[in-house]
Amino acid sequence: MSVQSTARSRGAAATARAGIDVAAIRPPLKWVGGKRWLVPHIQPLWAQYRDRRLVEPLCGGLAIALGLSPTRALLNDINPHTINFYRWLQGGPQLTLPVRYDSDLYYAYRERFNALIADGKEASSEAAELFYYLNRTGYNGLCRFNRRGEYNVPFGRYKTINYATDFSPYREVFSRWEFTVGNFEAVPLKPRDVVYADPPYDVEFTQYTKEGFGWADQVRLAEWLARHPGPTLLSNQATERIIHLYERLGFALRYLDAPRRISCTGDRTPAREVLATRNL
Repeated sequence: MSVQSTARSRGAAATARAGIDVAAIRPPLKWVGGKRWLVPHIQPLWAQYRDRRLVEPLCGGLAIALGLSPTRALLNDINPHTINFYRWLQGGPQLTLPVRYDSDLYYAYRERFNALIADGKEASSEAAELFYYLNRTGYNGLCRFNRRGEYNVPFGRYKTINYATDFSPYREVFSRWEFTVGNFEAVPLKPRDVVYADPPYDVEFTQYTKEGFGWADQVRLAEWLARHPGPTLLSNQATERIIHLYERLGFALRYLDAPRRISCTGDRTPAREVLATRNL
């Protein structure tokens, strides 16, 4: 058995000894457009490649990684606050920040979080805890920053909020995964990697990061994915130009009805989504 296979076996055994069902662990953050519903559609495609590394260049809320339970994963996002939180979870910490559903506390914590960003302390454990609280308490789980890099999501409207205080279940799982920050084009792919990408929908988009993600970025991502020689998957809203873009690049397209996660009009009808694949 190779050293790499031995490491994978030991990692899986440690998870089993800890009594952890990785697929049952819910994503730790609320995430608009989360893809837990998509996991059953991707699992059959992933099954034959599960000994390979899963790479997500825009990992977002981690629904796919947690649903597929890869032994090895490289999970990247351009939002440093999201990745800082995931790296904090690798230590299996306890939440020490006093939390409650209160608008005054929310805005005080939002101000403190933005002050940490301004002071260059956005990679601290305090920033990670604040980010978790703001995510759980802010409006509809949005993650939004203005052009100055300030978090500007308003207070949310909920009946109750369940805040986690013990994050130890994530420690064993996340210890086997690598988290990186940066543009997707800087992700160091290997030929055998299985790549799954979930960019912002091709719709009018409120900024997830101060840089934004426009149509030129959609094209860059599609062309970058098309150059990968290994198995490649992408999900996005099935707009006419997204369909044309991925057809032109030789992807096979499958259409699915995605549940709507947020709508200012109250419309909960299914949204048409495309699952584009290559080399599968």
